Amino acid sequence: MARILGILALILVIGGAAIAKTIPEYEGEPVTAIVVHKEARKMLLMHDDTVLRSYTIGLGFAPDGHKEIEGDGKTPEGRYVIDRKNPNSKFHLSLGISYPNDADRSYANSIGKSPGGDIFIHGNQDLKHRIKQGWRYFFDNDWTAGCIAVTDAEMTEIYSMIRIGTPIFIQR
Repeated sequence: MARILGILALILVIGGAAIAKTIPEYEGEPVTAIVVHKEARKMLLMHDDTVLRSYTIGLGFAPDGHKEIEGDGKTPEGRYVIDRKNPNSKFHLSLGISYPNDADRSYANSIGKSPGGDIFIHGNQDLKHRIKQGWRYFFDNDWTAGCIAVTDAEMTEIYSMIRIGTPIFIQR
């Protein structure tokens, strides 16, 4: 019996390691900035003036304009930085964006509202996830609460390329 339990434990350990997220090492030119063009639904990873990668993105469910308050469904506009990495995100992997900044907080406070937060670049724009979320997410590319979404495979690549402190410029 002990031998069977030992074998089962070994299978669990090996199986768990096999399904763990593997983040490849990125060895190319460093990403010096991320540029997001909301209207074009494009995100560019830049090294100085050179585009290293380009991705088609999904945005918040009400993407027009700058995020002002929690729950408005908008993706912020302006200059922010990547301030954290989450390898355990429920959206595959994620990179935190430093929203809200002082100006965002000041405006929201002036109208008696919260600016919101937890804005990320994340994965799970894949069709299988959107189908699970319901009809609106199935038909609409802009399905997040204000985040920037890409496919899981793209997010794995992006996650490996971006360092904390990388500036992100989100433009209309």
